[in-house]
Amino acid sequence: MRILKFLQKHLMTATSYMIPFVVAGGILFALSVTLSGQAAVPETGWLAKLNQIGAAGLALFIPILGGYIAFSMADKPGLAPGMIGAYLAKEVNAGFIGGIIAGFIAGFVVLQLKKIKLAPTMRTLGSIFIYPLVGTLITGGIIVFLIGEPIASFMTWMTNWLNGMSGVSKIPLGGILGGMIASDMGGPINKAAFTFGIAMIASGNYYPHAAIMAGGMVPPLATALATTFFKNKFTKDERDAGTTNYIMGLTFITEGAIPFAAADPFRVIPACVIGSAIAGGLSMVFKIGLPAPHGGIFVVPVVEGNPLLYLLSILVGSIVAALIIGFLKKPVNEINK
Repeated sequence: MRILKFLQKHLMTATSYMIPFVVAGGILFALSVTLSGQAAVPETGWLAKLNQIGAAGLALFIPILGGYIAFSMADKPGLAPGMIGAYLAKEVNAGFIGGIIAGFIAGFVVLQLKKIKLAPTMRTLGSIFIYPLVGTLITGGIIVFLIGEPIASFMTWMTNWLNGMSGVSKIPLGGILGGMIASDMGGPINKAAFTFGIAMIASGNYYPHAAIMAGGMVPPLATALATTFFKNKFTKDERDAGTTNYIMGLTFITEGAIPFAAADPFRVIPACVIGSAIAGGLSMVFKIGLPAPHGGIFVVPVVEGNPLLYLLSILVGSIVAALIIGFLKKPVNEINK
């Protein structure tokens, strides 16, 4: 229990710093796709520049998450090791979970370094030079050498496994793909599922990616619904972020749910995986195909099959996940609710 409280304390601190990056980046990214009127990220013109700005915000939130976990644990000397370690975790496709791991590693390493007694004349130098430098070296080395290779091997295995499942029953495959896309929200499992969906589109099989997009829309929509109907279970910052998640969910930006998953992973992630698996499975039940790789609700008119049934799949999965989150989370003791 103490360990869980320890983890939650530092995760909540880091999440409060991360939320503005997710909100600003996610909304601008969504606007660029929405205003383009296409089922893809704009590549030219001012909308491409707007997309670039939004993508920058989304690219930064994992380093911010890791950096402020370490900051919460070890104060300013932990900030650089945590942020650089989380950036490296992002680069090796470890996703936000890798960023969390990097943050805790950096915080622990710097705390141990601070136990080493320095001469009085070296103490100031320790905080601004020695601890950040050595902490970054150790944390970065762990991420690059001990985590990077296993992640790469795991992604290769996952892709091969999914390719081997392309001939199995559509409904279980839809549930698996939907659950995968929500499991680590941008990490190796998510990327393996998305890559598989794109490959299936290229081969003329549009059913898997419809399940993937349905599953990917569920986490932000579920957290938005949960913050709306279970207000006493969330902080004010989380409720504000939940409002923007309606937009992110509708535009297939799964990352909108990451602040909630990072702050309470043991409740939010399983709930989202269940809801996304339901959405993906229902998409297959209703025989929905999607030839567009991105776009969220704006590409619903081009789906193969009944668009209303596709929306129903997403809605059912989102409601189920929201209810699970709402019932599992404990009320937040907060003065300004």
